[in-house]
Amino acid sequence: MTPDTIGPLSRPVLVEKAIRSGQDIVVEATQEERDALARDFGLPAIRSLTGRFRLSGSLHRLQVTGRVEAALSQTCVVTLEPFDTTMSEEVDVDFSAADAFAGTAAEDAEMPDPIVNGRVDLGSLTAEFLALGLDPYPRKPGVAFEPAAEEADEHPFAGLQALRDAKE
Repeated sequence: MTPDTIGPLSRPVLVEKAIRSGQDIVVEATQEERDALARDFGLPAIRSLTGRFRLSGSLHRLQVTGRVEAALSQTCVVTLEPFDTTMSEEVDVDFSAADAFAGTAAEDAEMPDPIVNGRVDLGSLTAEFLALGLDPYPRKPGVAFEPAAEEADEHPFAGLQALRDAKE
């Protein structure tokens, strides 16, 4: 997640206020937001999308934990038919002040997501974990992929063998 990346689901949260309240934050996507995310992710539909988060830490170092849950439709890779499914992804993400590691060798390492202007976007985080939780090769329940049967004699030189046998 980059600070200038804003998708169809955005819920900027003031970190200081959220930590002081100590309450869980719930992100519930509207129908418009779900439709836009479904288009972005190539899904037939997203019927519900909820992120539940708890923020702990400080304004300079923040930990966000929680869960993202969705009810959605995916397209089966075998039958190409849409089917309904659910997904649930656990969230555990660290954030730090955007300038905390500026000018250090740590810039190249795996960095925590940035806290930008004292805010984190829990809507973008919800969309990100929805994307991470999607099955890349979804199959409709009960459908199995059966590869084409190969003939026992099929090998690179089977045609030449047939010609040779025909001559003899």
